[in-house]
Amino acid sequence: MKRLLSLYRGLPQPIYVLFFATVINAIGIFIYPFLTLYLTKRLGYTPLQAGTFMTIASILYVPGSFIGSKLADTIGRKPVLVIFQLLMDFCFILAGFFEGEAFVPYFILLGLFFDGAVDPAREALKTDVTNIENRQVSFSLIYLGHNVGYSIGPVIAGYLFYTAPQWLFYGNAAAGILSVLLVILKVKESKPSKELIEESKGWVTTEKGEEGGLFKALLTRPRLLLFALSVTFFSFAYSQTLFALPLLTTNLFGQAGAPLYGRMMAINGIVVVLCSPIIVSLLRRFHPLANSTLSGIFYAIGFGLFAFATTPFAFMALTVIYTLGEIISATNDNFYVANNTPISHRSRFSAILPIIMGTGHAIAPITGGMIIESYSMNLLWITTALAALIGATGVFLIYLREKQEQK
Repeated sequence: MKRLLSLYRGLPQPIYVLFFATVINAIGIFIYPFLTLYLTKRLGYTPLQAGTFMTIASILYVPGSFIGSKLADTIGRKPVLVIFQLLMDFCFILAGFFEGEAFVPYFILLGLFFDGAVDPAREALKTDVTNIENRQVSFSLIYLGHNVGYSIGPVIAGYLFYTAPQWLFYGNAAAGILSVLLVILKVKESKPSKELIEESKGWVTTEKGEEGGLFKALLTRPRLLLFALSVTFFSFAYSQTLFALPLLTTNLFGQAGAPLYGRMMAINGIVVVLCSPIIVSLLRRFHPLANSTLSGIFYAIGFGLFAFATTPFAFMALTVIYTLGEIISATNDNFYVANNTPISHRSRFSAILPIIMGTGHAIAPITGGMIIESYSMNLLWITTALAALIGATGVFLIYLREKQEQK
Protein backbone atom coordinates (compact mmCIF):
# COMPACT_ATOMS: atom_id res chain seq x y z
CA MET A 1 0.00 0.00 0.00
CA LYS A 2 2.86 2.37 0.76
CA ARG A 3 4.29 1.72 -2.71
CA LEU A 4 0.91 2.30 -4.31
CA LEU A 5 0.32 5.57 -2.44
CA SER A 6 3.77 6.78 -3.56
CA LEU A 7 2.12 7.00 -6.98
CA TYR A 8 0.62 10.30 -5.82
CA ARG A 9 3.88 11.96 -4.76
CA GLY A 10 5.38 14.87 -6.66
CA LEU A 11 2.18 16.11 -8.30
CA PRO A 12 1.54 19.84 -8.94
CA GLN A 13 0.58 21.73 -5.77
CA PRO A 14 -2.85 22.84 -7.07
CA ILE A 15 -3.79 19.18 -7.51
CA TYR A 16 -3.39 18.56 -3.77
CA VAL A 17 -5.50 21.62 -2.99
CA LEU A 18 -8.20 20.44 -5.39
CA PHE A 19 -8.01 17.00 -3.77
CA PHE A 20 -8.87 18.38 -0.31
CA ALA A 21 -11.51 20.72 -1.74
CA THR A 22 -13.07 17.75 -3.51
CA VAL A 23 -13.11 15.68 -0.31
CA ILE A 24 -14.96 18.46 1.54
CA ASN A 25 -17.41 19.01 -1.28
CA ALA A 26 -18.10 15.29 -1.67
CA ILE A 27 -18.85 14.80 2.03
CA GLY A 28 -21.71 17.23 1.52
CA ILE A 29 -23.19 15.59 -1.57
CA PHE A 30 -26.54 14.86 0.05
CA ILE A 31 -29.03 15.95 -2.61
CA TYR A 32 -28.13 14.18 -5.82
CA PRO A 33 -28.02 10.56 -4.54
CA PHE A 34 -31.41 10.98 -2.86
CA LEU A 35 -33.10 13.24 -5.39
CA THR A 36 -35.29 10.46 -6.82
CA LEU A 37 -36.42 9.44 -3.34
CA TYR A 38 -36.99 13.07 -2.33
CA LEU A 39 -39.24 13.65 -5.32
CA THR A 40 -41.19 10.38 -4.98
CA LYS A 41 -41.38 9.90 -1.20
CA ARG A 42 -41.34 13.50 0.03
CA LEU A 43 -43.14 15.39 -2.75
CA GLY A 44 -45.30 12.57 -4.12
CA TYR A 45 -43.96 12.34 -7.69
CA THR A 46 -44.54 9.15 -9.68
CA PRO A 47 -41.44 7.35 -11.05
CA LEU A 48 -42.17 8.77 -14.52
CA GLN A 49 -42.59 12.30 -13.14
CA ALA A 50 -39.36 11.98 -11.17
CA GLY A 51 -37.58 10.68 -14.26
CA THR A 52 -38.93 13.57 -16.33
CA PHE A 53 -37.77 16.07 -13.70
CA MET A 54 -34.25 14.60 -13.65
CA THR A 55 -34.10 14.70 -17.44
CA ILE A 56 -35.15 18.37 -17.40
CA ALA A 57 -32.46 18.99 -14.78
CA SER A 58 -29.87 17.39 -17.06
CA ILE A 59 -31.02 19.53 -19.98
CA LEU A 60 -30.67 22.71 -17.87
CA TYR A 61 -27.08 21.66 -17.15
CA VAL A 62 -26.29 22.19 -20.86
CA PRO A 63 -26.76 25.99 -21.19
CA GLY A 64 -25.00 26.45 -17.86
CA SER A 65 -22.08 24.41 -19.13
CA PHE A 66 -21.81 26.39 -22.38
CA ILE A 67 -21.95 29.72 -20.55
CA GLY A 68 -19.40 28.66 -17.95
CA SER A 69 -17.02 27.18 -20.53
CA LYS A 70 -17.00 30.28 -22.71
CA LEU A 71 -16.38 32.51 -19.68
CA ALA A 72 -13.63 30.20 -18.38
CA ASP A 73 -11.79 30.37 -21.72
CA THR A 74 -12.06 34.17 -21.77
CA ILE A 75 -11.98 35.64 -18.24
CA GLY A 76 -10.40 32.67 -16.45
CA ARG A 77 -11.07 29.37 -14.70
CA LYS A 78 -10.98 30.50 -11.06
CA PRO A 79 -13.54 33.35 -11.11
CA VAL A 80 -16.05 31.21 -13.00
CA LEU A 81 -15.60 28.29 -10.60
CA VAL A 82 -15.96 30.46 -7.50
CA ILE A 83 -18.91 32.63 -8.58
CA PHE A 84 -21.11 29.86 -9.96
CA GLN A 85 -20.30 27.47 -7.10
CA LEU A 86 -21.47 30.07 -4.58
CA LEU A 87 -24.63 30.74 -6.62
CA MET A 88 -25.39 27.02 -6.59
CA ASP A 89 -24.88 26.84 -2.83
CA PHE A 90 -27.23 29.80 -2.33
CA CYS A 91 -29.94 27.92 -4.26
CA PHE A 92 -29.57 24.96 -1.90
CA ILE A 93 -29.81 27.23 1.15
CA LEU A 94 -33.11 28.55 -0.20
CA ALA A 95 -34.29 25.00 -0.90
CA GLY A 96 -33.52 24.02 2.69
CA PHE A 97 -35.36 27.04 4.07
CA PHE A 98 -38.51 26.19 2.09
CA GLU A 99 -38.09 22.40 2.33
CA GLY A 100 -41.29 20.45 1.70
CA GLU A 101 -42.89 23.12 -0.47
CA ALA A 102 -43.97 22.24 -4.00
CA PHE A 103 -41.67 24.87 -5.55
CA VAL A 104 -38.46 23.56 -3.95
CA PRO A 105 -37.57 21.58 -7.13
CA TYR A 106 -37.21 24.90 -8.96
CA PHE A 107 -34.35 25.85 -6.64
CA ILE A 108 -32.79 22.47 -7.38
CA LEU A 109 -33.09 23.08 -11.12
CA LEU A 110 -31.46 26.49 -10.82
CA GLY A 111 -28.69 25.00 -8.69
CA LEU A 112 -28.01 22.38 -11.38
CA PHE A 113 -27.81 25.14 -13.99
CA PHE A 114 -25.07 26.84 -11.95
CA ASP A 115 -23.38 23.48 -11.37
CA GLY A 116 -23.19 23.10 -15.15
CA ALA A 117 -21.23 26.35 -15.32
CA VAL A 118 -18.76 25.20 -12.64
CA ASP A 119 -17.68 21.88 -14.14
CA PRO A 120 -15.94 23.05 -17.37
CA ALA A 121 -13.88 25.59 -15.40
CA ARG A 122 -12.87 22.95 -12.87
CA GLU A 123 -11.92 20.42 -15.57
CA ALA A 124 -9.92 22.99 -17.54
CA LEU A 125 -8.09 24.06 -14.37
CA LYS A 126 -7.12 20.43 -13.66
CA THR A 127 -5.82 20.02 -17.21
CA ASP A 128 -3.95 23.36 -17.16
CA VAL A 129 -1.85 22.47 -14.13
CA THR A 130 -0.90 18.97 -15.33
CA ASN A 131 0.94 17.46 -18.30
CA ILE A 132 0.64 14.17 -20.15
CA GLU A 133 3.12 12.47 -17.78
CA ASN A 134 1.32 13.25 -14.50
CA ARG A 135 -2.23 13.86 -15.75
CA GLN A 136 -3.70 10.38 -15.30
CA VAL A 137 -2.37 10.08 -11.74
CA SER A 138 -3.46 13.64 -10.91
CA PHE A 139 -6.97 13.02 -12.21
CA SER A 140 -7.18 9.75 -10.31
CA LEU A 141 -6.16 11.49 -7.06
CA ILE A 142 -8.97 14.04 -7.40
CA TYR A 143 -11.38 11.24 -8.27
CA LEU A 144 -10.13 9.42 -5.17
CA GLY A 145 -10.82 12.54 -3.11
CA HIS A 146 -14.37 12.66 -4.41
CA ASN A 147 -14.95 9.12 -3.24
CA VAL A 148 -13.28 9.60 0.14
CA GLY A 149 -15.96 12.19 0.83
CA TYR A 150 -18.68 10.26 -0.98
CA SER A 151 -18.10 7.22 1.22
CA ILE A 152 -19.26 9.37 4.16
CA GLY A 153 -21.89 11.74 2.75
CA PRO A 154 -24.63 9.35 1.55
CA VAL A 155 -24.57 7.44 4.84
CA ILE A 156 -25.32 10.66 6.71
CA ALA A 157 -27.91 11.66 4.11
CA GLY A 158 -29.62 8.26 4.34
CA TYR A 159 -30.54 9.00 7.97
CA LEU A 160 -31.23 12.72 7.46
CA PHE A 161 -33.72 11.85 4.72
CA TYR A 162 -36.45 10.90 7.21
CA THR A 163 -35.34 12.81 10.31
CA ALA A 164 -34.21 16.25 9.04
CA PRO A 165 -34.67 16.54 5.25
CA GLN A 166 -33.92 20.27 5.23
CA TRP A 167 -30.34 19.43 6.20
CA LEU A 168 -29.90 17.58 2.93
CA PHE A 169 -29.84 21.06 1.38
CA TYR A 170 -28.10 22.98 4.17
CA GLY A 171 -25.34 20.37 4.46
CA ASN A 172 -24.75 20.32 0.73
CA ALA A 173 -24.46 24.12 0.66
CA ALA A 174 -22.12 24.30 3.68
CA ALA A 175 -19.68 21.80 2.19
CA GLY A 176 -19.72 23.62 -1.14
CA ILE A 177 -18.90 26.94 0.50
CA LEU A 178 -16.00 25.46 2.49
CA SER A 179 -14.52 23.79 -0.58
CA VAL A 180 -14.67 26.94 -2.69
CA LEU A 181 -13.01 28.96 0.09
CA LEU A 182 -10.06 26.58 -0.14
CA VAL A 183 -9.81 27.23 -3.88
CA ILE A 184 -10.02 30.99 -3.34
CA LEU A 185 -7.15 30.95 -0.85
CA LYS A 186 -4.79 28.36 -2.35
CA VAL A 187 -5.27 28.02 -6.13
CA LYS A 188 -3.98 30.56 -8.66
CA GLU A 189 -5.53 31.34 -12.03
CA SER A 190 -4.31 28.83 -14.64
CA LYS A 191 -5.72 30.02 -17.99
CA PRO A 192 -2.96 29.79 -20.66
CA SER A 193 -1.66 33.12 -21.94
CA LYS A 194 -2.35 34.30 -25.49
CA GLU A 195 1.35 33.88 -26.26
CA LEU A 196 1.37 30.23 -25.14
CA ILE A 197 -1.79 29.47 -27.13
CA GLU A 198 -0.27 31.03 -30.26
CA GLU A 199 2.96 29.09 -29.75
CA SER A 200 1.02 25.81 -29.25
CA LYS A 201 -0.38 25.98 -32.80
CA GLY A 202 3.01 24.77 -33.98
CA TRP A 203 3.18 21.82 -31.57
CA VAL A 204 3.19 18.30 -33.01
CA THR A 205 0.88 16.92 -30.32
CA THR A 206 -2.84 16.28 -29.86
CA GLU A 207 -2.96 19.25 -27.44
CA LYS A 208 -1.87 21.84 -30.00
CA GLY A 209 -4.01 24.97 -30.26
CA GLU A 210 -6.57 25.37 -33.03
CA GLU A 211 -7.94 28.36 -34.89
CA GLY A 212 -11.62 29.30 -34.89
CA GLY A 213 -14.56 28.47 -32.70
CA LEU A 214 -15.63 25.38 -30.81
CA PHE A 215 -17.23 23.43 -33.64
CA LYS A 216 -14.39 24.06 -36.06
CA ALA A 217 -11.95 22.79 -33.44
CA LEU A 218 -14.14 19.74 -32.78
CA LEU A 219 -13.97 18.76 -36.44
CA THR A 220 -10.20 18.43 -36.06
CA ARG A 221 -10.81 15.70 -33.44
CA PRO A 222 -13.39 13.32 -35.05
CA ARG A 223 -12.20 10.33 -33.05
CA LEU A 224 -12.82 12.23 -29.84
CA LEU A 225 -16.42 12.76 -30.92
CA LEU A 226 -16.87 9.05 -31.66
CA PHE A 227 -15.41 8.22 -28.24
CA ALA A 228 -17.82 10.63 -26.54
CA LEU A 229 -20.78 9.05 -28.35
CA SER A 230 -19.71 5.58 -27.20
CA VAL A 231 -19.19 6.66 -23.60
CA THR A 232 -22.73 8.08 -23.46
CA PHE A 233 -23.94 4.48 -23.25
CA PHE A 234 -21.85 4.13 -20.09
CA SER A 235 -23.43 7.26 -18.65
CA PHE A 236 -26.90 5.85 -19.41
CA ALA A 237 -25.99 2.74 -17.45
CA TYR A 238 -24.36 4.52 -14.51
CA SER A 239 -27.20 7.04 -14.22
CA GLN A 240 -29.48 4.26 -13.03
CA THR A 241 -27.56 4.22 -9.74
CA LEU A 242 -29.17 7.62 -9.04
CA PHE A 243 -32.61 6.92 -10.51
CA ALA A 244 -33.58 3.24 -10.63
CA LEU A 245 -31.38 1.85 -7.87
CA PRO A 246 -32.96 3.78 -4.96
CA LEU A 247 -36.40 2.88 -6.34
CA LEU A 248 -35.41 -0.78 -6.48
CA THR A 249 -34.12 -0.84 -2.89
CA THR A 250 -37.24 0.81 -1.48
CA ASN A 251 -39.55 -1.43 -3.55
CA LEU A 252 -37.86 -4.55 -2.24
CA PHE A 253 -37.01 -3.53 1.33
CA GLY A 254 -39.52 -0.78 2.21
CA GLN A 255 -38.35 1.85 4.69
CA ALA A 256 -35.07 -0.05 5.10
CA GLY A 257 -34.37 0.64 1.44
CA ALA A 258 -33.07 4.22 1.88
CA PRO A 259 -30.48 3.27 4.55
CA LEU A 260 -29.46 0.26 2.41
CA TYR A 261 -29.00 2.54 -0.57
CA GLY A 262 -26.91 4.88 1.59
CA ARG A 263 -24.71 1.93 2.64
CA MET A 264 -24.32 0.91 -1.00
CA MET A 265 -23.14 4.40 -1.88
CA ALA A 266 -20.72 4.23 1.05
CA ILE A 267 -19.40 0.89 -0.22
CA ASN A 268 -19.01 2.48 -3.63
CA GLY A 269 -16.84 5.20 -2.10
CA ILE A 270 -14.84 2.79 0.06
CA VAL A 271 -14.05 0.50 -2.88
CA VAL A 272 -12.89 3.50 -4.90
CA VAL A 273 -10.64 4.66 -2.06
CA LEU A 274 -9.11 1.21 -1.52
CA CYS A 275 -8.87 0.05 -5.13
CA SER A 276 -8.12 3.20 -7.17
CA PRO A 277 -4.35 3.21 -6.49
CA ILE A 278 -4.17 -0.52 -7.27
CA ILE A 279 -6.15 -0.27 -10.50
CA VAL A 280 -4.31 2.83 -11.74
CA SER A 281 -0.97 1.15 -11.00
CA LEU A 282 -1.98 -2.07 -12.78
CA LEU A 283 -3.63 -0.55 -15.84
CA ARG A 284 -1.68 2.65 -16.56
CA ARG A 285 0.67 0.77 -18.92
CA PHE A 286 -2.27 -0.14 -21.17
CA HIS A 287 -3.97 2.12 -23.69
CA PRO A 288 -6.79 4.16 -22.05
CA LEU A 289 -9.23 2.98 -24.73
CA ALA A 290 -8.52 -0.68 -23.89
CA ASN A 291 -9.11 0.12 -20.23
CA SER A 292 -12.34 1.96 -21.02
CA THR A 293 -13.60 -1.10 -22.89
CA LEU A 294 -12.99 -3.19 -19.77
CA SER A 295 -14.99 -0.73 -17.67
CA GLY A 296 -18.03 -1.28 -19.93
CA ILE A 297 -17.83 -5.02 -19.32
CA PHE A 298 -17.83 -4.52 -15.54
CA TYR A 299 -20.84 -2.20 -15.91
CA ALA A 300 -22.74 -4.77 -17.95
CA ILE A 301 -22.19 -7.50 -15.35
CA GLY A 302 -22.84 -5.35 -12.28
CA PHE A 303 -25.98 -3.58 -13.51
CA GLY A 304 -27.45 -6.51 -15.42
CA LEU A 305 -27.47 -8.76 -12.36
CA PHE A 306 -29.59 -6.27 -10.38
CA ALA A 307 -32.49 -7.75 -12.35
CA PHE A 308 -32.05 -10.93 -10.30
CA ALA A 309 -30.80 -9.62 -6.91
CA THR A 310 -33.10 -10.14 -3.91
CA THR A 311 -30.91 -9.82 -0.79
CA PRO A 312 -28.99 -6.90 0.75
CA PHE A 313 -25.77 -8.90 0.41
CA ALA A 314 -26.33 -9.34 -3.34
CA PHE A 315 -26.93 -5.59 -3.71
CA MET A 316 -23.69 -4.78 -1.91
CA ALA A 317 -21.70 -7.36 -3.90
CA LEU A 318 -22.99 -5.95 -7.20
CA THR A 319 -22.07 -2.48 -5.99
CA VAL A 320 -18.46 -3.66 -5.74
CA ILE A 321 -18.58 -5.02 -9.31
CA TYR A 322 -19.98 -1.91 -10.99
CA THR A 323 -17.67 0.27 -8.87
CA LEU A 324 -14.65 -1.47 -10.39
CA GLY A 325 -16.01 -0.44 -13.78
CA GLU A 326 -16.49 3.10 -12.50
CA ILE A 327 -12.87 3.32 -11.29
CA ILE A 328 -11.50 2.17 -14.64
CA SER A 329 -13.79 4.52 -16.56
CA ALA A 330 -13.11 7.54 -14.34
CA THR A 331 -9.32 7.16 -14.49
CA ASN A 332 -9.14 6.63 -18.26
CA ASP A 333 -12.01 8.43 -20.04
CA ASN A 334 -11.17 11.98 -18.95
CA PHE A 335 -7.46 11.23 -19.34
CA TYR A 336 -8.00 10.29 -22.99
CA VAL A 337 -10.17 13.36 -23.58
CA ALA A 338 -7.71 15.77 -21.94
CA ASN A 339 -4.78 14.41 -23.95
CA ASN A 340 -6.66 15.03 -27.20
CA THR A 341 -8.06 18.48 -26.35
CA PRO A 342 -6.50 21.61 -27.90
CA ILE A 343 -5.00 23.96 -25.34
CA SER A 344 -6.90 26.86 -26.96
CA HIS A 345 -10.33 25.31 -26.30
CA ARG A 346 -9.94 23.41 -23.02
CA SER A 347 -12.93 24.84 -21.18
CA ARG A 348 -15.19 24.64 -24.23
CA PHE A 349 -14.18 21.04 -24.92
CA SER A 350 -14.72 20.40 -21.20
CA ALA A 351 -18.30 21.57 -21.74
CA ILE A 352 -19.33 20.03 -25.06
CA LEU A 353 -17.71 16.61 -24.66
CA PRO A 354 -19.21 15.87 -21.21
CA ILE A 355 -22.57 16.98 -22.62
CA ILE A 356 -22.24 14.42 -25.42
CA MET A 357 -20.87 11.82 -23.03
CA GLY A 358 -23.64 12.63 -20.57
CA THR A 359 -26.52 12.41 -23.04
CA GLY A 360 -27.21 8.93 -21.72
CA HIS A 361 -27.31 10.36 -18.22
CA ALA A 362 -29.90 12.92 -19.34
CA ILE A 363 -32.27 10.43 -21.02
CA ALA A 364 -31.76 7.60 -18.54
CA PRO A 365 -34.28 8.74 -15.88
CA ILE A 366 -37.18 9.38 -18.26
CA THR A 367 -36.37 6.24 -20.25
CA GLY A 368 -36.09 4.27 -17.04
CA GLY A 369 -39.39 5.63 -15.76
CA MET A 370 -41.13 4.65 -19.01
CA ILE A 371 -39.69 1.12 -18.94
CA ILE A 372 -40.65 0.64 -15.29
CA GLU A 373 -44.23 1.84 -15.78
CA SER A 374 -44.81 0.08 -19.11
CA TYR A 375 -42.91 -3.15 -18.49
CA SER A 376 -40.90 -3.92 -15.35
CA MET A 377 -37.93 -2.94 -13.21
CA ASN A 378 -36.12 -6.13 -14.26
CA LEU A 379 -36.31 -5.21 -17.95
CA LEU A 380 -34.74 -1.84 -17.14
CA TRP A 381 -31.66 -3.50 -15.64
CA ILE A 382 -31.29 -5.85 -18.63
CA THR A 383 -31.55 -2.82 -20.94
CA THR A 384 -28.90 -1.09 -18.85
CA ALA A 385 -26.52 -4.02 -19.29
CA LEU A 386 -27.04 -4.00 -23.06
CA ALA A 387 -26.30 -0.25 -23.18
CA ALA A 388 -22.99 -0.83 -21.38
CA LEU A 389 -22.03 -3.54 -23.87
CA ILE A 390 -22.85 -1.27 -26.84
CA GLY A 391 -20.61 1.44 -25.37
CA ALA A 392 -17.78 -1.03 -24.76
CA THR A 393 -18.00 -2.24 -28.37
CA GLY A 394 -17.80 1.33 -29.72
CA VAL A 395 -14.74 2.19 -27.61
CA PHE A 396 -13.02 -1.07 -28.56
CA LEU A 397 -13.46 -0.35 -32.28
CA ILE A 398 -11.82 3.09 -31.82
CA TYR A 399 -8.99 1.36 -29.96
CA LEU A 400 -8.45 -1.09 -32.82
CA ARG A 401 -8.34 1.81 -35.29
CA GLU A 402 -5.69 3.65 -33.24
CA LYS A 403 -3.60 0.48 -32.98
CA GLN A 404 -3.69 0.04 -36.75
CA GLU A 405 -2.56 3.65 -37.29
CA GLN A 406 0.27 3.28 -34.79
CA LYS A 407 1.54 0.22 -36.67
